[in-house]
Amino acid sequence: MTHREIMKAFTGLLLALLVALLSSTIVSNALPTILADLHGSQSQYTWVVTATLLTSTATTPIWGKLSDLFSKKLLYQLAIVIFTAGSVLGGISQSMPELIAYRALQGIGLGGLQALIQVVIAAMIAPRDRGRYSGYTGAVFAVATVSGPLIGGLIVDSPLGWRWCFWVCVPVAVIALVVLGRTLKLPVLKRKVRIDWLGATLLVGGVALLLIWVSLAGQSFGWASWSSVAYVGGAVVSLALAMLVESRAAEPVVPLRLFRNRTFTLSVLGSLAVGTAMFGGSVFLGQYYQISRGFSPTHAGLMTLPMVLGLAIASTGAGQVISRTGRTKPFMVAGASLLVAALFLLSTVDHSTNLTLMGVYLAMMGLGLGFLMQNLVLVVQNTVAMKDMGSSSSVVTFFRSLGGAAGVSALGAVLSAQVATNITNSLTRMGVPAGGAVQGGGGTLDIASLPPALQPVVRAAFGDSTGTVFLFAAFIAVVTFLAVLFMKEVPLRRTLDADAPAVTPAATTVAEEPAQLTTVLRGRVLDASGRAVSGVVLTLTDVAGHQVDVGRTGRTGEYELSATAAGEHVLLATAGSSRPAVSTVRLGGAPVWHDLLLDSHGSVSGRVRTAGRHAAIAGAVLTLTDSAGDVTASHIAGGDGAYNFSSVEPGTYTLTVTAFGHTPHAEPLAIGVEAPSRHDVVLEEEFAANRGTLY
Repeated sequence: MTHREIMKAFTGLLLALLVALLSSTIVSNALPTILADLHGSQSQYTWVVTATLLTSTATTPIWGKLSDLFSKKLLYQLAIVIFTAGSVLGGISQSMPELIAYRALQGIGLGGLQALIQVVIAAMIAPRDRGRYSGYTGAVFAVATVSGPLIGGLIVDSPLGWRWCFWVCVPVAVIALVVLGRTLKLPVLKRKVRIDWLGATLLVGGVALLLIWVSLAGQSFGWASWSSVAYVGGAVVSLALAMLVESRAAEPVVPLRLFRNRTFTLSVLGSLAVGTAMFGGSVFLGQYYQISRGFSPTHAGLMTLPMVLGLAIASTGAGQVISRTGRTKPFMVAGASLLVAALFLLSTVDHSTNLTLMGVYLAMMGLGLGFLMQNLVLVVQNTVAMKDMGSSSSVVTFFRSLGGAAGVSALGAVLSAQVATNITNSLTRMGVPAGGAVQGGGGTLDIASLPPALQPVVRAAFGDSTGTVFLFAAFIAVVTFLAVLFMKEVPLRRTLDADAPAVTPAATTVAEEPAQLTTVLRGRVLDASGRAVSGVVLTLTDVAGHQVDVGRTGRTGEYELSATAAGEHVLLATAGSSRPAVSTVRLGGAPVWHDLLLDSHGSVSGRVRTAGRHAAIAGAVLTLTDSAGDVTASHIAGGDGAYNFSSVEPGTYTLTVTAFGHTPHAEPLAIGVEAPSRHDVVLEEEFAANRGTLY
């Protein structure tokens, strides 16, 4: 795909991502108001977040595997529909159990959006060029994270009410669905489909049991109890059986062979800790600002602005530099260091922390996340073949979501217990017996409903407990730092598939033959107007038809290929709907420069004749009408009925033919690379067509 085609499809992808992020950020900031209206508790606050993370986590690898077997475009559209349905239903919730159930449905769609956007990007863009497009993703993430809390706060503070926090995203989702339908065109790999339903069921079951146990332990039952044994034992057995099934399945949901790759394994480990730190550390920020500091939802959204700006600057800037240098590890090490430092600094906050100082800590956290999130997926995609792109990308996202879900559940339990302890200690110091005022995780979040004398105590308890959450997240983030530190950097390849030879020659292994003479072939691909064409796929073959190298033009239209044998070679250039260009080049020891010219226009010719008698129809008028109804070309057939349309933009048109004494004729006509260059038109004579009605 050319840069223009990529940007058109990218618009739909980013709109869908915007829907997902907006829904999450709007709702997270409105949750204290929602739970106060629906009479929710602290444990239910956690479950509103955990329900979405649980279902998105459990379904992410399934979405990824399906994308290796079916149409990525259709699956992405399906994910948007499911996510939108969950949003609409969430807005009509009348109780906390209903809201949690609809959030779980929303999570199924969210799992598809998280996994498939990386897969679709990988199917369009080579890893070396993927960094600058990841920057666009980071920018959308920043816009959604900034505008989400603000929009959510304005909606909650307005007469519309919190329900519109769910409904406001629906129009954007519809637009994303339409844009993707028109712009995203990806080839579908036709092969025998074998879905590992047993492995998927065991995997989902094991993860669900584990997350439910983390959410309920310490509140509904003790950490060391028979209930804990049942949950953990069931999860271990289910996951063990899942590994057994995955090792034998023809098309496993999570290919275990991928874990033999050191980079893949360390990326998974790093993503697990990033998810815990990112979700677990940030999901309680809105609660801290609203409950502990007494800010409105709108003001609370503004207070997270430093983290969002840091994330946007880091992801966008790093993406541009990575595209030019091909190096990712320096950014990931810097990001992990910043994340660990920021979380340890945030562990010192309490109900009276200076807000400017806290903003600096949040900015550091945003910079760290911006350097890490997209790059952990990028380094994995750089080391796997295209046939495993969906599975590998979704596995990394899966473990990041798993870390987030477990982090939210575990840190939520820690926060609830710490809040209860702080309230009890404060009341005891005041000489007031706690009695039933403290209910741990079941305590109310509606501070306004509490007695005036008790409100400052609860606010201080929440503020002083928040630092404990960040402290646990900081220790977990150390795992991410160690994972990226020991990760071996592999230069980003310029080809889509790992099976294709990279532009930069790989290091010779001991088992290989002595180094052969390598000839470098460079050049540019230009269109008919002499302008550079980016995103053109070039294939170099020898005279026997064997593939020698594969490459892709960059932004300046330049390419670079290499061959280890001298002699004549065939160079083929293909780009979207343009006519392929092919030429012969002679390679020797010295570098060779060879430019290619792409013809971006199509043509079609043929004859207009009479049905049955095959007599030529002279003077027939032919017109080409595009999809918008505009006539783009017209022609009058010659004496032999011949016509010719040249220099026509590739696409699908309606060909209309009229001639005196003949019935008018119209039919669809495709003009482009795969369309036939010759097309004859057959017209019926009017008296023959109307014979049944003439008397």
